[in-house]
Formats: sequence, C-alpha cells, structure tokens
Amino acid sequence: MAEDEITRETGGSHGRYVLERDGAEAELTYSVSSPALIIADHTGVPDAMRGTGAGQALVARMVEDARAEGVKIVPLCPFVNAQRRKNPDWADVFQV
Repeated sequence: MAEDEITRETGGSHGRYVLERDGAEAELTYSVSSPALIIADHTGVPDAMRGTGAGQALVARMVEDARAEGVKIVPLCPFVNAQRRKNPDWADVFQV
C-alpha cells in the first residue's frame, strides 16, 4: 500500500485520516480529548476497498503520527482496537 497517499484533516476538536483510491474513500475519524490524547472513534472502508489493507494503513498512519507527536490513542473504534491487539508493538501509543 506504499503507493497510496493518506492525508490528515484536522479542525478544532475533530480530525480524520483519508485514503482515496479509484474514486473511493476510506477514513479513520478521531476526536481530540486533550493535547496529549485522541479518541479513535470510527473507521469506514467502502466495499471496493475491503480486504486491501486500507483500514490497517489508516491505523498505522495514526500510530506513526501519535508517536511523533507524543499523543496517546484511546481505541474506541472496534476496528482500531482489533488492530491494537494484533500489533503489540503499538502498545506505547494506546491508552486502554
């Protein structure tokens, strides 16, 4: 999935990561709880992108940004929480 570009949109107390491919858009949304804490609340992947690793790529980007910014993630979204469990090396950025 290295060829896919993931963009990050932020505004006030909310933000999202977006991956666009062939006119379809996958997203991972979050809420900002404090300067050091975000809540991953929804991952949406259209049928055309299911099984392609799009959702996992969005979570990986969020983890990368959280590490770089010293932010913790609360995995409220079931998909993000499942990815957290599958990737124990991400434990440093999750608050559960």
